[in-house]
Amino acid sequence: MPRDDGRTALGVDVGGTKTEIVLAARGGRVIAETRIPTEPGHGAQDTLRRAAEAARAAFGTDFERAATVGISVAGQVGPRGVLLGAPNLPGWPGADIRRIAAAAFGVPARVVNDVRAATWGEWRLGAGRGVRDLVVLFLGTGVGGGAVIGGTLLEGSGGVGGEFGHVTVVAGGRACTCGSLGCLEAYCGGWAIAERAREAALADRAAGAALLRLSLTPDHITGVTVAAAMHAGDPLARRIMDQTAEVLGYGVVGLVNALNPRRVIMGGGVLDGFPELMDRAAAIVRERALPAARGVDFARAGLADDAPALGAADLALARLRARG
Repeated sequence: MPRDDGRTALGVDVGGTKTEIVLAARGGRVIAETRIPTEPGHGAQDTLRRAAEAARAAFGTDFERAATVGISVAGQVGPRGVLLGAPNLPGWPGADIRRIAAAAFGVPARVVNDVRAATWGEWRLGAGRGVRDLVVLFLGTGVGGGAVIGGTLLEGSGGVGGEFGHVTVVAGGRACTCGSLGCLEAYCGGWAIAERAREAALADRAAGAALLRLSLTPDHITGVTVAAAMHAGDPLARRIMDQTAEVLGYGVVGLVNALNPRRVIMGGGVLDGFPELMDRAAAIVRERALPAARGVDFARAGLADDAPALGAADLALARLRARG
């Protein structure tokens, strides 16, 4: 790891409900942190202005010494820092986040998708340390991804490289929130697991009795419900998760064959409820991936909820260092 040059950076992770702000040194050492509600309806400029004000108040003179700010945002970010799409931030697409952040914080800004920021954080500070080629998959409500190849974050020509949740795994398959069909997310995201479980329970109420009992009504079946039913031995919940594991495994086979990473890192709430999914996917990779790619190892994500903010801060420092 390059020597710590003493500079610090602000990392701001803008989510649909809350915005996390950290002040970090190189190597991921958190000096201070705070948070504010996002209030997305007030727009990007208001949120970033309030984030800067909160950081100034919380961090004191340390705020003034920060050399740069990294903004992590739950959306698709273009190469110049313009937000292209953000389902949880209505009205924000088209906003020049980099310009707004630089003005609000008074330092150079870098903007990156939240999962790509977390990918960088895992590579530099978490479960990916010491590896130059890795793929990261976060299985939460949706499926987010990212990759570092040859020590470089995969961003793509339009800034949306690493959208592995929207790789097609079933031709003409289930509808996804992105508007396409058969995406990995449409089978392995938390919302998709719940949707499939609701459909199965309604199609056969006898088989779905455990799920319906745990949720009271079909509309209240969630990924958590499916996890509870499966761990209690319910056959329908087990079948749904077996299908999920198979689709996930073959999806990862495609990623491993295409990118040939040394490590696959997985995290997210779905994996918390179904930790065996990673081992099931790894087994399929070792059986079905190209022989030269089967040596890939698997690891759970090592950073906690600060991963996007920390990754964004470290990315901003790396950009500053590269520019001298």
